Amino acid sequence: MIDSTKARLAVGIVGTAPAGIAMASALAGAGHLLIGITITNAADTERVDAALPGLDALELRELLARAELVLLAVADDELEGTVGAISEAHLWRSGQLVAHTSPHHGYSMLGSASAQGAIALAVHPAMSFSGTSLDLQRMREVFFAVSAPKVVLPIAQALVIEMGGEPVVIDEQQRAAYAEAFEVSTTFSTLVVNQAIGLLEEAGIANARGILAPSVRSAVERALADGHQPLDSTELFDE
Repeated sequence: MIDSTKARLAVGIVGTAPAGIAMASALAGAGHLLIGITITNAADTERVDAALPGLDALELRELLARAELVLLAVADDELEGTVGAISEAHLWRSGQLVAHTSPHHGYSMLGSASAQGAIALAVHPAMSFSGTSLDLQRMREVFFAVSAPKVVLPIAQALVIEMGGEPVVIDEQQRAAYAEAFEVSTTFSTLVVNQAIGLLEEAGIANARGILAPSVRSAVERALADGHQPLDSTELFDE
């Protein structure tokens, strides 16, 4: 088994989703070797080149043959199909680390890879990604939801620490609740802020985003400090 706390890993990226790209960049910064990436959409080439300059685009079979750690940087709705296709082609290798970045799934999603001897890890940075260089900077200050079999959990935790994050262990049965909480916090806050900006702009008030930024930040900080409270609709607009 690969000990990621001692070895520098050869890292291959399957796909071009922003979370995986940022994680690959962070791993490279920690001294791991990026060997290549699979790019299926030519429109992503420029973004990948900006984030990971000089990284070779490889065919999937070659990448999997060379990589000690495979980062699955694919959308949630593509994850099962990607893992299944690789498994059907028998391309996983015994002892090879494979990590996905989905908030919704634990390591059991990688069961077919595990059946071929790969070591399954679920590692999700709890943040929204912009697909820009800001992602790497922000990722160094966030928590990562980590799920893995107990015997290899230290490997996943060590990788997160190397990326500058803080690992939080999420059990397989907790994964759905985690994903729902993450989606509610990101989607709902985005919608509310967008609506508030629209109200000011429709009223002809300039610099709507600048005006709202302090109140939004303070409201979020207050909510986080207070913790979960039963919702009373009569208090929603109290000063």
